[in-house]
Amino acid sequence: MPSAQSLQAVMKGMSVYMIEVTRLNDRKILINAELIERVEESPDTMITLTSGSKLIVKESRQEIRDLVVSYKKEISCREL
Repeated sequence: MPSAQSLQAVMKGMSVYMIEVTRLNDRKILINAELIERVEESPDTMITLTSGSKLIVKESRQEIRDLVVSYKKEISCREL
């Protein structure tokens, strides 16, 4: 069984690929930015993942876009 420390290291590494969004019930969740297929607003914001899963979140389509752009910039800087 992995130690708590090794699990934290894995989770920290995983969070590199994650963006934080807020469900309608105010619960914060992390989603893998690489798995976002599309984001729609009508009027609630719905994120569709490549798996087909759909999430309704409080952030606007533009806010999700900005989070993903920020994530991509961070990743590209780390690769240098």
